Amino acid sequence: MATLNNARIGQTVYVKKIEGNGSVKRRIMDMGITKGTCIYIRKVAPLGDPVEITVRGYELSLRKSDAELIQIM
Repeated sequence: MATLNNARIGQTVYVKKIEGNGSVKRRIMDMGITKGTCIYIRKVAPLGDPVEITVRGYELSLRKSDAELIQIM
């Protein structure tokens, strides 16, 4: 299972599924990350936290724990 925290810098991926329970999943979806959304990996901090992405035309930083919940294809 590939997740967003495993993606490489410069890679473009698509959201396959969002794991997690109610409030966490809702928060991720409220940021515009939904099934089928295109995500470009801009930067990853040296220890992997946070991950900086471009989604729906804006830049966003995600915690490593949140990125692990996003399955990609």
